[in-house]
Amino acid sequence: MRSGIVSAGTWCVDLNKTIDAWPAEDTASRIAAFEREGGGSGHNLATALKRLDPALPVEAMGLVGDDDDGRFLQGICDRLGIARDGLKASAAGPTFFTDCFNAKASGKRTHLYHPGIGDLMAPSDFDFAATRARRLHLGLPGVHATMDRACEGEVNGWAATLKAARRAGLATDLELVSIAADRLAALALPCLPHLDLLVVNDFEIGALAGVETRRDGVADPAGVTAALRAIMSTGPMALAIAHFPEGAIALSRDGAVHRVGSVAMPRAAIAGVNGAGDCFAAGAIYGLHEGFEVERCLALGHAAAAASMREAPTTTGVMPWRECLAMAERWGWR
Repeated sequence: MRSGIVSAGTWCVDLNKTIDAWPAEDTASRIAAFEREGGGSGHNLATALKRLDPALPVEAMGLVGDDDDGRFLQGICDRLGIARDGLKASAAGPTFFTDCFNAKASGKRTHLYHPGIGDLMAPSDFDFAATRARRLHLGLPGVHATMDRACEGEVNGWAATLKAARRAGLATDLELVSIAADRLAALALPCLPHLDLLVVNDFEIGALAGVETRRDGVADPAGVTAALRAIMSTGPMALAIAHFPEGAIALSRDGAVHRVGSVAMPRAAIAGVNGAGDCFAAGAIYGLHEGFEVERCLALGHAAAAASMREAPTTTGVMPWRECLAMAERWGWR
């Protein structure tokens, strides 16, 4: 019996900096708080899952540097009980790191990253022969140079890795990052035929479908639904989910549409939004792994995202899944 999740791809160090406001060029802004934490789609999903349910088997897979930052990420795995045999260390380059700026005035975040060893990560770094996990979560197209190029007879390394995972018996999903829409579509569209699940935000689903999903800077539910319908026809996904600050919409293979509003979180409770999308994905994927109904999966995704936003690091605010849902019920739903 397979059980658990492989969280693969981007494992990086986040250098979180809280500032009052984002400065104009040639000016300065005081850093009010600073901390080093794990980041990247691989780290964020894995650690959020273990915080939602410490008993869930979770495996790390990817490439880090043979350096202090790499050992820092390995230590996080050890503390949370994440199996890390698949998280390889290499002396060929430094660990991927990101400067993450959270601006208190706007509530927005800005990321400046250096991929380091991440640019050398290749499909050969993902070995699914020994895993007994049920699902693979893979990311991030657009920030790993080798994976973004054609290899192993596929248009890019992401498609090659997803195909290998499905051959090994894993259900697959792909995490995206909100880069330029045309670049995002070029990298991700060839991967859709190899996915069982898609969890993205409103911008990303719009970029993939070529559909406008925002109106006056706010998600347009009709546009999001239309984009989900367009994407569902491109691959075998059993479920496609798009989340946004006000809610989430999911489309099942049978055509059923599921909608759940987000948590009505008090603005004063928000310390940062870095990693909230990953935590939404963790809640939704955990719910699917455990056999929850789709609406409950979406609700848990929102609850995990809200819990994460109480702290500046990506996932340290996430609690056991029942506590996340209880907190969400206290705050209410949009």
